[in-house]
Order: sequence, then structure tokens, then C-alpha cells
Amino acid sequence: MHAQKVFLVFCLVLHTSATADTRVIDFGSDRWVTDNARIVEHLGRQSLLGFAYLRDVEFDNGIIEVDIAVTGQKVRAYPGIIFRMQSDDDYERFYVRTHRANLYADALQYAPITNGITGWQLYNGNGFTAGVDFPSDQWVHVKMEILGKQALVYVGDMERPALVINELMHGASKGAIGIMAEGTAYFSNFKYTITDDLKFEPPPLVDTLPGIITDWQLSQPFKLTEVDMQQYPDKRILSGIEWQDAKSTPSGLVDIGRYAGRLGQEPDCILARKIIYTDKDRMLHLSFGYSDAVSIFLNGERYFLGNSAYQSRDPSFLGIIGYFDEVSLPLRKGRNELLLIVAEVFGGWGFMARDGDAVLEYEGLVKCCETEREFRVPESAVYDPERDILYVSNYDVYNPSRNDGGQSISRVSLDGTVENLDWATGLKNPLGMIMNEDRLFVAERGGIAVIALQSGEIINRYPIDQAGLLNDIAIDANGSIYVSDSRKNIIYKLSNGEYEEWLSGDEVDDPNGMLINENSLIFGNSGDHYLKSVDLTTKEISKIANLNPGFIDGIKLAEDGNYLVSHWQGRVFRIAPSGAVTKILDLSAPGIYCADFEYIPDKDLLIIPTFFDNRLIIYRFKEEQQ
Repeated sequence: MHAQKVFLVFCLVLHTSATADTRVIDFGSDRWVTDNARIVEHLGRQSLLGFAYLRDVEFDNGIIEVDIAVTGQKVRAYPGIIFRMQSDDDYERFYVRTHRANLYADALQYAPITNGITGWQLYNGNGFTAGVDFPSDQWVHVKMEILGKQALVYVGDMERPALVINELMHGASKGAIGIMAEGTAYFSNFKYTITDDLKFEPPPLVDTLPGIITDWQLSQPFKLTEVDMQQYPDKRILSGIEWQDAKSTPSGLVDIGRYAGRLGQEPDCILARKIIYTDKDRMLHLSFGYSDAVSIFLNGERYFLGNSAYQSRDPSFLGIIGYFDEVSLPLRKGRNELLLIVAEVFGGWGFMARDGDAVLEYEGLVKCCETEREFRVPESAVYDPERDILYVSNYDVYNPSRNDGGQSISRVSLDGTVENLDWATGLKNPLGMIMNEDRLFVAERGGIAVIALQSGEIINRYPIDQAGLLNDIAIDANGSIYVSDSRKNIIYKLSNGEYEEWLSGDEVDDPNGMLINENSLIFGNSGDHYLKSVDLTTKEISKIANLNPGFIDGIKLAEDGNYLVSHWQGRVFRIAPSGAVTKILDLSAPGIYCADFEYIPDKDLLIIPTFFDNRLIIYRFKEEQQ
């Protein structure tokens, strides 16, 4: 995974303009600078094996294309494209993990190289990695479109990008371009186009996590052999430190490579310091991630020592960074020093930390009450204004009962009192619900159940035999029922007791939450992270807002015309029809989910079913926030 050294000599600069400038470059051209590369015949073509870059290109926006062939041997090759190279230690890199293709969600990866460090362990998941079918022993076309801070990667003849890179970590930079492989990978038909004439979707919301520690101080690097990670650093080390300020990304990640390079091939370490002031003694439940190893000290005492290096736990362990660990730290009133020793061997040098109890409650949103943990995985809440009562579906995910009907609907008062935990019984893992004409319509396994609100009895069922996971439900002005199937990527329509596959195709991928607004069906399309609108007459689909990864669950219409939308993973957003997004609630740090919530405009109440947490949490909007 280490990038080979690149020796850059920029001899001339090509200007960039909105006019396309396409160049097909033969590998025999003297424009190429090669490093451990050779031209060979492979699969009937002249091809290049190894690493090469164009010394006379300054590339910012445009298209880079190349055909790649891999032999299929289980040899790590990592063939791909390097671009915007500013020096031998700073550039952008995209590559294919050929040994993980067809099997894993990280077969494609974008990783920045900064100060000579390839940070692949730090940049993983949405915007950085993706799965792909990459066949062996044939030429596969790979195309990158690059514009500003974003990039798209296409593999083969696909019309939709296999990988969407939302933010290039070097920003909107310029530099040389080339190709790189280590092992049994071949390149052919390299060409590039310099142009600003590209059109991308707007990037998704930059979601700052609650409770992250953003500001740190970093020392200079040390050889790991000079530092004992089990002990608080001695005076000899501390007296020689030249602290520099460092700032995390919105996710909380501090990429140490952006501030310091490696001292050599043997392991290095760096000290990270944060001074925390508190007005009373309290416990800090620190949630954190690191690469490759870390020691955590509070006020000179060690509380954690861990190793997360590549293959350190088993042969398949990658050492990807994330909020996977937690430690309880006893803060004392006044000044506290949090000190980390972070070691690096290979693959990315960094850490992240946040308060594991932190929540974000938008100004004007106040928690009123919460129930006891009585429910069995509550998924949906619906308000009955005539009876002034809430209905809550007990999804009970751990006890599937597609045939038996072993779950229930609860009745709950607005002060959080559970009046009847099993008010309506015989449901089959109920999810989304909606009221219509004194009846409660419930999406359950295998169809729709209809409950009489006066009695709580199931009075009808509409089976959808082919259904996968029916999730949410909506009813239009004509009484037609719409239900989303998150597993089969279909929205069904039920009219006069008969159902049809009303909406499917590429634009319907993991649909969940739904809402009828005038002549439109608003639905959450978790597959591409978009809140979408579909015209009920023409079925024309438009995008409203990109909400980043997460299951788009509840959708409600506020009195001001904005949408309230929840991410199942613990967030609620306010979304304007224009697509502007404001996060108003974030419970993700303590692991509290926000499923299919209810919003009661005339009472200013927001009711959150917490799913695995088995509670309802009820919030109130202050008058000025309506």
C-alpha cells in the first residue's frame, strides 16, 4: 500500500480553460516519466506495467481515462490513477483493490497522500470506498471526472458512478497526473481531458458530529523506540516538544499526516494534547478511534492502551479508523490534561475523539419527557387527535413472525405514560403507520393490516405476497395506499383492494419514509441518500436534498412548508423545499436511534421512537422556532 517515490520535474504548464483539451498519450512517448515500469504486450495490446506520470501536465479539472487489466492472481496490485500531484509526497490517488473486487465494499478506494503517508485506513466508507465487479484477464475501462473538490469514478460501461468522492482532501488543487500499480496489473489507452465543463450533483450536507473534540496540539514526531507508550512521557521528552495547533475534520478525524511526515521506515509516534476545563467533577465517556496504536492519559494517569494496526488482530483485520472504542475518564473540577500517544506503522496516521454522551438539540428544541424502556423495538409513532393519544408500533425485530403475528401496537399518552402496551395484537412485525377515516393502516410483514381505532381490532388485511420488507405507508386524497418495500426497491400502490408495482427502477433504491404533499409523494431513498419527490400523475422524480449515508425514515410536513426528516441512525433534519438542510437533533453519539417519528404542529411536539433503546422521547419546539 505504500506509494512509490515520485520524482517530479515540471517542465511546462498547460493552461486550464472551459474548452476541452483531450490528449491520448502513447506509452512510448518521452513525455512519460517512469519508475520501475516497462512497456509490454498484454491481451493483444501495448501496455504499461508499473508506475508512470506525465511530467508536463498541470491538471485541475477534467477527465482521466485508462483501461486496466489484472491477472486474477491473489496478489495485491492496487492499480489506479494519481492526479493533482504537487510533489512526490502530496497527491490524490484512486485505486482498485483487485484481490477484494466482487466481494467487498472497499474494492475501490480514494485516498490522499500527504507528507508521503497514504491514509487509506483513515478514509473509508461513503465518499472514499465502494464495491465493484472487476473481472480478471480482460481490459476494463476506468474513467475519473474531477471538478473542484469532487470526483466521480466509472468502471466498465456503467452509466452511474461506482464511487462518488464528495471531498478531495487536498482541496481544489492542481498538479501532474499518472498511473500506478504494484504487482500484476497492466494499463492501456491512457488519455486525459482538461476542462471545467463538467456538471456534478451538489455535495451532501457536511454533518458535524456532536461532542467531537476539534482543537488539539500536536508534538513533532518521535521514533517509537524513544517513547514508552505505557508511561506518561518523561520530562526529557516534554521539555523538547514544539507544540503546533491541529484541527479535526467535521467527523472529528485528525489526520496527523497533514501536520507531520514520517521519520523513516520504522514506527513513529506523536503526542496529541487537549486541555479540558470543567466547572465540576464529572465522568467523560470518551468515544474514540485511532491508527495504528494509542495510549490515553488523563492528568498523567494511563486509562487505555490499544493496538489497531493492519492485521494485528487477525489476517483480515484492516485497522480502519472509527468510533469503535470508549473509555471513562474522571474529569476533576478545573483544568484537566488529556494526552494521547499515537503510533504509526503503515496505512494512515490519525485519531478521533468525542464525548460519547453528547447530543445536539437545535436552539428552541427542548426535551419534555421520555418513557420507560417498555417497548419492543418501537419503530413508528402516530398521533390520534380525536382521542389525544399516540399509537406506537412494536417492531420486535428479534422475533420475526411473518406468519404468526406475534407483535403489537401500544397506546401512549402525550406525557409519556404507556396506557396499554399491547392495545392491538396479532401484528406481523409492524413498521410504518398512518390514520385514515378512523382506521389505522399498518405496514407489516407480507402486507397491510387495518385496525379499527375504536376497538383496536384488526378488521382487514391486504396481502402483498411478493413483498420483501414493507416499511412505510402513505394515503393520497383518493384513498389510494402507497407502501415502500426497502428490500425489493419498489413502491406499491393499493387501490380497490388490488396492488401494483407503482414505482421502481434506478431512482428507487432502498425506499423507506413517505409523505403525501398535495400531488406529490415525498420519499426517502436511502440507497443514494436523497429525499425525493415523485409526481402522483406523471411519476416524474425530482431530488430535494442529499442527506449523507443513513436510512431516511420518518418524513413530516411542518406548518411553514418545510419537511422534518429523520435518519434512523439518530438525526432529525429540517429541509426547505429548496433543499437547504438544517440538523435540529442528533442523538447518534450515545447510540439513540430516531425511527419513524411523529410531529404534532398544534402542540409543537416531536415524538421520537428510539428503536433499540425501547423508549419514546418527546421534544417541544419553542414558539419562535416554528
